[in-house]
Amino acid sequence: MSPVWSLVAGLLLLLLWVRHRGLEAVLVHHRWVFVCFFLMPLSILFDVYYHLRAWVVWRLHSAPRQHAQRVRNIQAQVREWKKEDSKRYMCTGRPGWLTVSLRVGKYKKTHKNIMINLMDVLEVDSERQVVRVEPLVTMGQLTAYLNPMGWTVPVVPELDDLTVGGLIMGTGIESSSHIYGLFQHTCVAYELVLADGSLVRCSPTENSDLFYAVPWSCGTLGFLVAAEIKMVPAKKYVKLHYHPVRGLQKICEKFTEESEKKENSFVEGLMYSLDEAVIMTGVLTDEAEQSKINRIGNYYKPWFFKHVEQYLKEDRTGTEYIPSRHYYHRHTRSIFWELQDIIPFGNNPVFRYLFGWMVPPKISLLKLTQGEAIRKLYEQHHVVQDMLVPMKSLEKSIQTFHNDLHVYPLWLCPFILPNNPGMVHPKGDETELYVDVGAYGEPRRKQFEARASMRQMEKFVRSIHGFQMLYADCYMTREEFWDMFDGSLYHKLREQMNCKDAFPEVYDKICKAARH
Repeated sequence: MSPVWSLVAGLLLLLLWVRHRGLEAVLVHHRWVFVCFFLMPLSILFDVYYHLRAWVVWRLHSAPRQHAQRVRNIQAQVREWKKEDSKRYMCTGRPGWLTVSLRVGKYKKTHKNIMINLMDVLEVDSERQVVRVEPLVTMGQLTAYLNPMGWTVPVVPELDDLTVGGLIMGTGIESSSHIYGLFQHTCVAYELVLADGSLVRCSPTENSDLFYAVPWSCGTLGFLVAAEIKMVPAKKYVKLHYHPVRGLQKICEKFTEESEKKENSFVEGLMYSLDEAVIMTGVLTDEAEQSKINRIGNYYKPWFFKHVEQYLKEDRTGTEYIPSRHYYHRHTRSIFWELQDIIPFGNNPVFRYLFGWMVPPKISLLKLTQGEAIRKLYEQHHVVQDMLVPMKSLEKSIQTFHNDLHVYPLWLCPFILPNNPGMVHPKGDETELYVDVGAYGEPRRKQFEARASMRQMEKFVRSIHGFQMLYADCYMTREEFWDMFDGSLYHKLREQMNCKDAFPEVYDKICKAARH
């Protein structure tokens, strides 16, 4: 039998099995079948389309010429909404399932959708060391564009599909953030279309209030149409050192010590239990020992978090040279460690060698096809949360995560938080070192109940002057939300720029108490 007929026969048997079990039962209890045979091939087609499109744009240099016209089209849509004297709020017309956030935004169905088709790199200014991009440019697209020119951006948030707009209007972080801060702190200017249809540029010296209010506003002050981001010289490799540590106190001391060293280009920690972790520190370099080069991003390689765990199991330190782009996207293939819950055998060498080139499936496609049953299952029995807490409260925070959630691995990523105006800043007048504690997976705590457990976690984070990333499920009341975040500048600008009738308040857009 030819390979084609074998494939056809296999697909027919699969369809018969699905029909026998029922589609919903397969999607809930055997989701890997649907992901492996449908979503992974479809994800490849998505990638081919976007890479082909980016190549055509680059060859024709069409992006800079068409950008102004596209922005004028957005302005026209806003002015049309204003002329209609509509009582509906505005939002971007991008489908909710296309976003990386696992939250389902129901407001898209009731708000006026403004179509924003802006996904191109516009300009690389080597003299100013700034790249100007449109909001739907992804991290994978941006690094692939800049690296061959010898540049990169200072903070490259982990997943390929994260967009510049999402990282500005929400937030973004990476293991270089202990030097550069959050993604917003590497931006030097934004261009927005406001509620009256006007186009405004803002920077620390031009419309500075708007510049500092935009991050974390989730598109409730205007539509982002371009951003200017700092660039730094790229190097070929990251020299990465792995250091296993045992004992919670020692883990926190080691992590804090390494995070305070500016000579470390990168600092990251993975906690595999309450008292076991691997602390990683890296420096950029153009030279490498050939025998120690690890191209961890190759499709047949072990998932990064599993590779790191070997140093803990073998109780040894180690040093490797990882190609820079492989390092920047080291957690992409396994979506940190979320993919092990979807494809339990995904890190098996046989699977990696045969099908690893199709991994990961697009998060947007996972959302689109999850169905109500899976959505409710995830909501009640799955956690995806990033809490930003002061470094001085790290030990207490990890203990709280352990008691309330018991999810491992935990991701630890340090960042410097300057005392700038806006929704997120330290309690005092000085810049302060914070850490992102990321929990992604199924809680092992027996008494876990999504709403009660997360409200308890949110209360703790507020008590230590921490912050919750807004892509995740948020259970706070309005009063609790504005106790966590500083809304003074945000509310002032919404009043001044007549945003109240044009855009929902950020709380109403992201919090469960407002959306249900």
